[in-house]
Parts: sequence; structure tokens; C-alpha cells
Amino acid sequence: MSLDRDNWAGSVRYRASDVVEPATLAQAQRLVASSARIRPLGTRHSFNELPDTEGTLIHLGALPPDPVIDREAMTVTVGGATRYGVLARYLEDNGLALHNLGSLPHISVAGAISTGTHGSGDRLGSLSSAVRGLQFIGPSGDLVEVRAGDPGFQGMVVGLGAFGPIARVTLAVQPSYRMRQDAYLNLSWQRLLDDVDGVMAASYSVSLLTTWTAPAVQHVWVKSLLDGPIVTADQLGVEPAPPQAPDNMNPFGIEGAWCDCLPHFRLDRVPSMGAEIQTEYLLARDRAVEAIGALREIGGPIDAVLAASELRTVAADELWLSPATGRDSLAIHFTFRRDPEGVARVLPAIEARLLPLGARPHWGKLFQVGADVLGPRYPRLDDWRNLVAAHDPDGKFSNGFIERHVTGPAGGGH
Repeated sequence: MSLDRDNWAGSVRYRASDVVEPATLAQAQRLVASSARIRPLGTRHSFNELPDTEGTLIHLGALPPDPVIDREAMTVTVGGATRYGVLARYLEDNGLALHNLGSLPHISVAGAISTGTHGSGDRLGSLSSAVRGLQFIGPSGDLVEVRAGDPGFQGMVVGLGAFGPIARVTLAVQPSYRMRQDAYLNLSWQRLLDDVDGVMAASYSVSLLTTWTAPAVQHVWVKSLLDGPIVTADQLGVEPAPPQAPDNMNPFGIEGAWCDCLPHFRLDRVPSMGAEIQTEYLLARDRAVEAIGALREIGGPIDAVLAASELRTVAADELWLSPATGRDSLAIHFTFRRDPEGVARVLPAIEARLLPLGARPHWGKLFQVGADVLGPRYPRLDDWRNLVAAHDPDGKFSNGFIERHVTGPAGGGH
């Protein structure tokens, strides 16, 4: 089955010679084995050419999710192309939960973990940090299984598709929990800058949404555990927001299961704006005040093409190519209107402010910085390059994006 060639927002056109969705795992294995160049394609929620190839794009969405729960190990193993929203509902129906979810439940498990995608939570690691096992289709079509503790495992989790299509993923789970999501308005910039850590640690998950020239941070979304303290508007120094949420979002001001509160958006609706361009950078928490101040200095040009920015926190992990590797991070996200020329004008200015502060871009979002600058920001990058070269010596799973932004032109087994 051949598929169309655009990402979900219509901002990227894939140049692959074919886009294929095999009906069975055996078909997928044969396709990988017979291809000179092939890359895995998830749910197309990337805003750059990371998934692309001059060869074939393979999507495993036709394979059954087939979730398998191991209650003794407290894990679930599921098809890599499964959307998080589908898996979350299955776990909730079985009394279990994940530690976190991204703002979009539409994203696939394999795609999200391969790019270091995260939710929000001061003490919560990225979605990738829950991975306990992976099953890849290797370059010869064989199934390769790795588990936590195996040599190279921490390099393969945020793998950027460089190890082949991910057929199955094993994730840590925990007992189900209930939450509420509340929305507030008008957090003063000074209140935020005086205590970034306190604001972002006020509850289980805190997201700040704003434009950069606004007189205050416009929206504060707080997701609280019902068995813990519920933060109030007075405690944050904010105003209560009207309870209505847009039709494509999970509602505010009500109690519900974790899977109905952690994502911002509903699985049965088009998320966010639909036609948009996204970019995001993660910085060490101790650079947060500098980063926010630097972006406010260029707020006018940013806001000219911006829909909204979102600030979230991510706990440190030890995954080699995770943007949060080795440091608790503040993630600064930009949702731009689909104005490629306008975004291209403002992106260099954003990177000029954030890169000197040690920023690392989200691998699945739009950015410009190359491997020469990014390389030193990942202490285990050389180990990752060697691991890729050993696993895929002919560079079957590499592409121009990885060469430009990660390995350099001599990487990926070339």
C-alpha cells in the first residue's frame, strides 16, 4: 500500500521514492532487507526531514498494536506504530498508566521515543525514559531485540530511526491514577522570573502558554494528582480562567483519568492548529531566566509569525541523544503559523539567543543548527555514531538530515 507524502500539518513534503505500509511484519522484514535505503515513518508529526530518505519510507501502522501487559515486571509491550492515545485507553481499562503523555495523544510510541518527545512535569522524564525494551527490524530484515541494561541500549532509545523500524516497544507502567486539569490566566513575567523552579514545580504537570510581547504569561495549565495538593490561583498569583476549552482540547476544571488530563488535545480531533510549523529548544533549568529574557527582547519579530509558545519542564535522563540527557531542562516550544518564509526569517534570531545558552533542539521540530555545533552538546555522540556504524555499516537507515545535524557527512556508516 502506497501512502501520501506530506506531514500532518502540510508543511513538509517527503521526497522518498515510495511510501509503503506493509500488511504484516514478515512483509516489513522483506521490504527492509531488499531496500538499499529505507527509513521508518511514524504518524508524521515531525516538522523537518528527519523521517525522509531518497529510498523508501515504511510505516508499520497496519500491524496490530497487540499490547501485552507483564504485571510482575510492570511493563507493557506494544506495536511501535500504536498511537499513545490508543495505548493509554487500553492501560486505563486495565487499571494501569504511563508516567506521562505528550500534549498530542495522536503521536506514535516509536516516533515519540525516537525523537526524545516529552510531556511536562518537573520530576517527570521524557516519554523515552519509560522505555524498557525495543524490537527493531535490522538492515538484513532480521528482528533485533534490546532491553534495558544491554550494551548500547541507552543509545538506541532516542535513535532517530537510525537503527531501523521499531516493531515493538516495552514501556514501564504504574497503577492508574486520577487527576484534574485547571486553567489560569495572567501569570506576571516577574513572578515567573523570580521563581521559575517554583512555578514549574507547583503541580504534577505545569504548562505555560503565551506570546512574547504579552504583558503577562497568558495561560497556565496545571494538571494535579487527586491524591496530592491542588494548587490554587492565589498560590500562583494568577486569575481563574473560564472553564470552557476549545472543542479539540480536553476540558478544564474537571476530574478524570490520567489519560484524559495529561494530553492537551483530544485523540478524536485535529490537534493544535492543524496547519502550522513547530520548533522547540531544551535548555538547562539554570539558564531559564536568561533564555526567557533573551526571547522577550526579540518578541516582536517572533510574535509576527507566532500562534503561541509553550514552556514546560523535563527531568534529566541518561539517554545518549535525548535533548534532556544529563540535565533537568526547560523546554521552550514555538507553534508558528504555516508561514515558511516568516519562520525562516525569525528562526536564526531565536537560535542566536538560545544556542549560546546551551540549547538543544527537539529532533522532530524545525531547526537550523548543524552537527558541528550540536555534537559537543551530546557527551555520548561519538558512542552513538559508533553504535550506528556497527548496527548499520552501509548506512541503509541514514539520510541527509542525520548527516547534516547529527553525525556530520562521514557518520552513519558512510
